[in-house]
Amino acid sequence: MKIGDLADETGVSPRMLRYYEEQGLLTSHRVGGGHRRYADDAAVVVGHIRALLAAGLSTSVIREMLPCVEGPGPELQHCAAPTLREQLHGLENKISTLEDARSALTRILATTTPVGGRPTAV
Repeated sequence: MKIGDLADETGVSPRMLRYYEEQGLLTSHRVGGGHRRYADDAAVVVGHIRALLAAGLSTSVIREMLPCVEGPGPELQHCAAPTLREQLHGLENKISTLEDARSALTRILATTTPVGGRPTAV
């Protein structure tokens, strides 16, 4: 499959497909004139990449997990579980940090005195 055909089928730009390839997420082989050709299942692989990116995973984590991905879903084999748990834990920590920052900012805003002299209501 040519890169333009893969882009049309997946809705992912050729530039992004080349980026996926640079990151080791997608493979192609070169034919005459140096043109890229992708395997017949490349659209499924791109779908997996997009789903994992939408879940907030980085390309380096996705590269590590792709051997554990199968089916059009994507469905993940058990080998993905430790990495997914680690990513979820990191995300929960970030959410907690953001909630703490929001609370602190709300408290600071509540004590901010406007030009009129009384604290601002939140």
